[in-house]
Amino acid sequence: MHRNKVVSREDWFQAHKAHLAREKELTRLREHIAAERRELPWLKIRKDYVFETEQGPKRLANLFGANSQLIVYHFVFAPGSNHHCESCAFVADHMDGANRHLRHHDVSLVAVSQAPLAELQPYKQRMGWKFDWVSSYASDFNFDMQVSFTDKQIASGEAVYNFETPVLTSKDLPGTTVFHKSETSDIFLTFMSRARGSEQFIGAYQYLDIAPKGRDETGPYRTFMDWVRLHDEYGNRSQQGDVSP
Repeated sequence: MHRNKVVSREDWFQAHKAHLAREKELTRLREHIAAERRELPWLKIRKDYVFETEQGPKRLANLFGANSQLIVYHFVFAPGSNHHCESCAFVADHMDGANRHLRHHDVSLVAVSQAPLAELQPYKQRMGWKFDWVSSYASDFNFDMQVSFTDKQIASGEAVYNFETPVLTSKDLPGTTVFHKSETSDIFLTFMSRARGSEQFIGAYQYLDIAPKGRDETGPYRTFMDWVRLHDEYGNRSQQGDVSP
């Protein structure tokens, strides 16, 4: 049963008009923070990272293609793992739609995982994704970008993630990292987003946030982990106690 008031048309209009002021405030704040982000200092990349791609080995500079900006999504997929990260797949399901436009606006969008390419490709085919998904298996890229961690780092509590040293139980975590390539082919790290930072790329949440029930994450974890599945597994949710088709 809903608990919202049911009011007259005039009262409804006035309430929603008042709320619109808050929505506009949020829009202006988001634009202000985005402008601040673009003014952050950059870090020059001095390592020559090489990735395994469907077209053969490529350096970081090659992942830009003809564009000067590169957004990397760090998809959790460890070598030899049969675990499929639902949260990473949730983000990945939104990448192809955005990529149709980004690649025509000086931005390349690529997913990177530690697993060898041969392990990534069957899963990519199953999911029907078209974006470039490359392997950093032979480089320190994931570790330098602070999304993968050694046993020693985890045991010592020295692993840095999201600019902090949290207690970690996983050797791999998701995130988004942004680079710029200059006219002289110098590469700079311009921004990184970790933890819930990639949530902003999940368009489904934007729809849920305007729906009456919101995100409706009412399970034991109170997060997307209570309901999100790989997009080809929703028909099997009866296995988790949900008999919905």
